[in-house]
Amino acid sequence: MSGPPWLEDLEDGALETAATRLRAAAGRGDLAVVAAHVSPDGDALGGVLALHLGLRQLGLRTVPTVGESPLKIPAALAELAGVDDLLPPGALPPADEVDLLITVDAASPDRLGRVASYLEAEVPCLVLDHHATSTGFGDLRLVAPSAAATVQIVAELLRVLEVPFDRDLATCLYAGLVTDTGRFGYPGTDRSAMELAGELLEAGVPHAELTGRLFDTRSLGELKLLGHALQRLSFDPEVALVHTYVTHGELTGVGLGLEAVEAVIDVVRTADLAEVALVLKPAPDGAWKGSLRSRGRVDVSGVASRFGGGGHARAAGFTAEAEPDEIVREVVSLLSEA
Repeated sequence: MSGPPWLEDLEDGALETAATRLRAAAGRGDLAVVAAHVSPDGDALGGVLALHLGLRQLGLRTVPTVGESPLKIPAALAELAGVDDLLPPGALPPADEVDLLITVDAASPDRLGRVASYLEAEVPCLVLDHHATSTGFGDLRLVAPSAAATVQIVAELLRVLEVPFDRDLATCLYAGLVTDTGRFGYPGTDRSAMELAGELLEAGVPHAELTGRLFDTRSLGELKLLGHALQRLSFDPEVALVHTYVTHGELTGVGLGLEAVEAVIDVVRTADLAEVALVLKPAPDGAWKGSLRSRGRVDVSGVASRFGGGGHARAAGFTAEAEPDEIVREVVSLLSEA
């Protein structure tokens, strides 16, 4: 198979089969719901919006969404084309009116939030993902763990469909690529990622403006939240773990939602003595959500999976119902075994 090396991860013929099905669906005037995982990052949201814009060019009726209410989009991504088309779960069409569900960057149905109800209703599902922990749901799967970002898979599918990359679509793809590669600094960044970046820049992506919004702009509320988290920062030298948490009161006090905590982990993980970083944030149901980052020696997806979560070797997440101190003790124990 020619093309990017991560294409070898896909089942033989899966990409072409997906393209054929989408062309046929467009010809019939089918309706597709295109869903990102809850608390979407640039890769998930950028991929969903790129598919929405691209498949619409083919004539497929698409509804982009994130399966959580209220639907909160990170401020840095709020200006991407197609954001205004996003529907909250309560406004989505019923399952008997949906011909296809397309999921982007979601490793398991629980990451889809309320959109998972379409799976329960047996709506056909096309999965695009790059998580090694992908659980195997969906009728047709384009899952490439060695791809640096799911938007690479999205771009390849659109390329097979002969959808041109205009400035808006390219910017959505680039937002996913630049975030999931850490501005092309993570180990998963390969030649194919850089070549796609070059292609997208040629399509007119406003690189400096976009990366400035994504990486160099923080609201006063985000900075105040970071201050709260850094005040209680702790370090466990036995397992080289740096950890902290933010409370519901701190989030509401600065007028932010859970999505703001990603900016905290991005800072905490830079601690020079730390091999692993952990930030906990309160979930709406009273549990705690943990974000883990690794410098490379430890596969944090293995730690997250012990809590029922998952992700990548260097970035993973989980949900736990214990108190923060207890969760930290369990993470320390798991890291001691790693």
